[in-house]
Amino acid sequence: MSSTFIDKLALIALKDDKVALVRSHNKTLFYVPGGKREAGETDEQALCREIDEELTVALQPQSIAFYGEFTGPADGKQDGTQVRIRCYQADFTGQLQPAAEIAELKWCDSRDLPQCSHVAALILHDLKARSLIK
Repeated sequence: MSSTFIDKLALIALKDDKVALVRSHNKTLFYVPGGKREAGETDEQALCREIDEELTVALQPQSIAFYGEFTGPADGKQDGTQVRIRCYQADFTGQLQPAAEIAELKWCDSRDLPQCSHVAALILHDLKARSLIK
């Protein structure tokens, strides 16, 4: 059986040994903020656009650095669909605050794993292994 992949980009924003995770309206699980690339966009362009839309901050393009790629079952999909998330770290101007489809922003660490989507949990495990979160 071949898997369908959802290709996404995400921002790893760290503060006080925690990572910023978001939850969409009408959803219960938290995930790393970001989204899908539009036709013709580079990873950096898509990430800047998505983070501006979701969290009202402007990423500083020259600071964007690849963190890692994570793949796992897509949240809410029962058909074997996988999500592949290319994660980046970046400096930004402004204050992180939920906007558009984002209902909540939460600073999380490994104690919050039960509230995370499958791939967000993989990312939290990796951040903890690198001693970037508690």
